[in-house]
Amino acid sequence: MAAADSPPESDRRTPVVVLAGFAGLAATGVDRAAAVLGMAPGTIVVRHDLTQLREGIVHRTVRTATRETSAVLELAHGCVSCTLRMDLLPLLRTLSQRESVDRIVLALDPAFEAEAVCQAIEHVVVAGVHGRVDGPAGRDVRVDAVVTCLDSGAWLADATGDETLAERGLAAADDDRTVAQVAVGQVDFADAVIVLGAVTPEALLADMAVDRGKLAAVLARLVPGAPIAWVDEPESITPALAETLLTRVPADSRRGRIFDAHAPLLRGRPPLTGDYGVELVEFAAARPFHPARLHQALDVLLEGVVTARGRVWLATQPDEVVWLESAGGGLRVGGAGRWLAALPEEELAEADPERRAMAALRWDERFGDRDVSLSILVHDADPAEIREALHWALVEDDELRLVERAPERVAQWEDPFGEWHADPCASGDQPGQPVEDAKSPRGEAK
Repeated sequence: MAAADSPPESDRRTPVVVLAGFAGLAATGVDRAAAVLGMAPGTIVVRHDLTQLREGIVHRTVRTATRETSAVLELAHGCVSCTLRMDLLPLLRTLSQRESVDRIVLALDPAFEAEAVCQAIEHVVVAGVHGRVDGPAGRDVRVDAVVTCLDSGAWLADATGDETLAERGLAAADDDRTVAQVAVGQVDFADAVIVLGAVTPEALLADMAVDRGKLAAVLARLVPGAPIAWVDEPESITPALAETLLTRVPADSRRGRIFDAHAPLLRGRPPLTGDYGVELVEFAAARPFHPARLHQALDVLLEGVVTARGRVWLATQPDEVVWLESAGGGLRVGGAGRWLAALPEEELAEADPERRAMAALRWDERFGDRDVSLSILVHDADPAEIREALHWALVEDDELRLVERAPERVAQWEDPFGEWHADPCASGDQPGQPVEDAKSPRGEAK
């Protein structure tokens, strides 16, 4: 699915700039970027402080160039989604009605994920806003850009580790999101990036230069085409720098758009060669994985890999599109609907036309649109070893004949993904234990 174009001039919705960043230096960068963007006439900055969310309390600040108002919100169910539904989304619809408001800047608390916010803006129905028909906030506002701030000295380590947010002290014990999932997701969803702590006297040293080069190589492949500002400290983010960065966002950038499991895995024009040990590995196959062998092979995606994602065809689940997504040392597998070849005629006719067109280009007489398609961003791993392990996990010729002619026998094979899967496997977990996880637009579990 192609990236969204910049809005036409006839689009009269109020533009929204979303600022995201992890706790620490990146969060300080978010605050600074919000402050300088808020200096522009007609810009209003909204921030929700979620540090007391577990107590059901959220502090909301609304600021213009000349005025600031604060409010303490008490939420019956202290959670991020409650904050979105009960306050942020109605507030966006209300602010959009003011003639004095030309732009809204959302300075996200680290507990917010920009992708979830943008999805809510587009799809969650907001009721009871005076002067507005019930509907999503996307009727009144549009995401103009998502800007992510990151700490150059910490981001790559965060993005490739396996620590959970709870272990870092950044979330409740029942929040099983990993630091890597948030760190990678924040950058992957960005239209522009501000890298902090990147210009210091020590950067002239060889080791520091290599670290910066490796980070730049990862960003070039994770968000190709996104403008990047390299600054030494938050105070270096000036109004001119922030406003210029927004003007450099490409016209075809995603601007808050949510891609599903059938969108192209590689967006933009990322380098397909290696640089500082960083490389994009593309893996495609016209035959399914043997689930037990794939389960064994998945370890190659958890070491020396920033992220892996893509569509998986499992021999034991011939009708289901399986979505695989990893970040650092954590991985999730979940359902993403059915293959077109498994749909009845009436459902096939209603399928996305672009998906049908792309599937037609690779349609197989025996298996239809079923295939394997993965994109893997490595930073300290051997691409040849990854390809070898994944090839080993594919069904062999005699097994492929069973897939085609005796699916009832294949259905009896061991399948650790029977109820989806999470890696690393928790102690005592049995294969096939359901993954209780946040919904993803690409699959049942992320």
